Amino acid sequence: MSDLPFTLDQLRILKAIAAEGSFKRAADSLYVSQPAVSLQVQNLERQLDVPLFDRGGRRAQLTEAGYLLLSYGEKILTLCQETCRAIEDLQNLQGGTLIVGASQTTGTYLLPQMIGLFRQKYPDVAVQLHVHSTRRTAWSVANGQVDLAIIGGEVPSELQESLEIIPYAEDELALILPVFHPFAKLHTIQRDDLYKLQFIALDSQSTIRKVIDQVLTRCEIDTRRLKIEMELNSIEAIKNAVQSGLGAAFVSLSAIAKELQMNVLHCTPIEGVVVKRTLWLIFNPNRYRSKAAEAFSKEVLPQFATPGWNQEVLSVQPLITEAIGEISDRPISIAPQAEKTNI
Repeated sequence: MSDLPFTLDQLRILKAIAAEGSFKRAADSLYVSQPAVSLQVQNLERQLDVPLFDRGGRRAQLTEAGYLLLSYGEKILTLCQETCRAIEDLQNLQGGTLIVGASQTTGTYLLPQMIGLFRQKYPDVAVQLHVHSTRRTAWSVANGQVDLAIIGGEVPSELQESLEIIPYAEDELALILPVFHPFAKLHTIQRDDLYKLQFIALDSQSTIRKVIDQVLTRCEIDTRRLKIEMELNSIEAIKNAVQSGLGAAFVSLSAIAKELQMNVLHCTPIEGVVVKRTLWLIFNPNRYRSKAAEAFSKEVLPQFATPGWNQEVLSVQPLITEAIGEISDRPISIAPQAEKTNI
């Protein structure tokens, strides 16, 4: 071990600088001084005999050697975390950590219910919920930073072979209207009535907007004829706008349970049309799965799933020795750059 030209602390510092974009912010995130961070980087560059950062710009930019070390460093740090969690599992759920990922809608409205149920039974397990875009969430699962995730969008094509992707639940997209809208008095409306409404939608480049448009098209609703009067950047903003009488919208039924109970929004059925999308459960079958993740999979996931989902796939548990043996065979994975907030 003494022959290694870097330490775990140096890898953590390198990762923090790459994530934060500056030595100062990295030092703040690690609760150390900036000179200490600079000294560690200088020592690391001297030990490796290569520059790791291009110091010509305002933002700390990795060199090619820096990116290479970061990619392997992230794998090393992830494996260290897996090792610690495997040891924690020896305590039989009297501690440990569960890390769950979700895309925006599922993370805001579905996962808190699931985590609350899990915490009631296992209060000593620390639970982390990472809510990001579908793409970023899928990469986090692939890289071992997240145990499992529930998403509503499509997994990036480059990850589809390395992840287990299971149809988990059907999420109904409801047409919501202000409670004082004339259509709110009707038991159902016709498909053609949609073209008479003014709609509020998410930005046209967001994943959830694209998913909704695809689902509506499959239901023979011409999205080009829908009158989009306003685009907002969050589901909560859309609900508030509809409640204020600014238009109609399609949102996940799970996102409006409270508003329907309080009778501040009206959900209007469309005759002969049920708009649904599939939620997907994803996990990496080649990563070590903790006892906390196993308990969550067996005891919580089935309670929120659509009947008939394939729970048996989750029973295949890779051995920690297999996971360690395969670490050298895994492709180098670098998380994608930050993108616009999606589903």
